Amino acid sequence: MNDLESIPNIGPAIARKLNRLGIKEPEDLCGADAVSLYEELCQIDGRRHDPCLLDVFISAVSYMNGEPAKPWWEYTPIRKQMQKEERV
Repeated sequence: MNDLESIPNIGPAIARKLNRLGIKEPEDLCGADAVSLYEELCQIDGRRHDPCLLDVFISAVSYMNGEPAKPWWEYTPIRKQMQKEERV
């Protein structure tokens, strides 16, 4: 795999965001921290992105780490649980 758009849930717009983070190839996501990628992009842009973008990042990293492809919205409960745990 050498095209980010070959990863499930990644289209041209998300691929451009990943490129801005230094992610050029699918393999660059192996072992990546989706939350860190999301936070870095928010910092670069000086604004909070829609949290669904984090769901997409989680789905892409999970897929590249060997999990089966799933729609990005199936990662929303995982994100919400992570955010809940951060508040505790």
